[in-house]
Amino acid sequence: MQLQAIIYFNELVRCRSIRQAAQNLGVTPTAISRQLDNLEYHFGVQLVERGARGIELTAAGEVVAARLKTAIRAFDQANQAIDDLRGLRRGEVSVHVNGATGGAILAAALAAFSKEFPAIRVTVQETSAREAMSAIVRGDTDMALTLFSPDDPRVTARVRVPVRHAAILAPDHPAAVLKSLDLDVLTTHALAVPDTSYSARAALEARLRAAGHDPLSVSFTTASLTVQKELARLGAAILILPEIAVIRDLELGSLVARPLAADAAIDTALQLSLSPERQLSFAASRFAASLERLLRARFGSSPDSSATVYATRSTQVLR
Repeated sequence: MQLQAIIYFNELVRCRSIRQAAQNLGVTPTAISRQLDNLEYHFGVQLVERGARGIELTAAGEVVAARLKTAIRAFDQANQAIDDLRGLRRGEVSVHVNGATGGAILAAALAAFSKEFPAIRVTVQETSAREAMSAIVRGDTDMALTLFSPDDPRVTARVRVPVRHAAILAPDHPAAVLKSLDLDVLTTHALAVPDTSYSARAALEARLRAAGHDPLSVSFTTASLTVQKELARLGAAILILPEIAVIRDLELGSLVARPLAADAAIDTALQLSLSPERQLSFAASRFAASLERLLRARFGSSPDSSATVYATRSTQVLR
């Protein structure tokens, strides 16, 4: 059964005249009659009776008309829903994120996106980079924004931008007078870092081993960014984070950033990942494009989505 036949029959039922239905639809009366014949052939029964007063439905015609009216209403609703999605008047987006850097960038992207498309609902789940990749493969999330992203042939990197870690500390911390902090400095001051299951900590430990240093004697082990920042503000610890993770604190002057020296450098990439097998919804596609623009504007990247990742082999330990 063709959609055209259903539309023609519905209009015929509404105005009870082949000539009027044809005029309303901008077709010939013959076209209406032909589609009516097609419907009657499909159902195997007579649907209308032609009389002096126009068209009258048979009992079978009444049944078909009622059902097709419901179907056309559902079709119109589907069309409206698609129009809403195209106009981003509704929709849902799911994002997996790891690390404070990803969260900071994602929050900025969400704030801008919600102003333009306030009806779009976004669900954000914080997890490890490995779990974020798995969620993409399973179809449990639209996209992932992660640091230290593991290689997975089932996932496509839409954009990858370089991110460099720095030493974050209070302005009056003794080490704040230094132009850069090397491993010797880091091993003589209290640090607040997450445990070794986190990539940045594992990368720093790898740097220490490569330089022949003893493992870190960490004063504060915590994955809480809030706790880390408070310890740093109080001058009790140095943090190892990308500057973007504490950008507000740096702007306010409550914390300062100092480069890590070459022997302590931790470079990685912030990666926006998608599934090559899954077509994004209108809402998710628009948000991914918005997030990509923000990443390129904030960090800079070549047009190639596989932009250079400034990472050593030692930083590829996954959270």
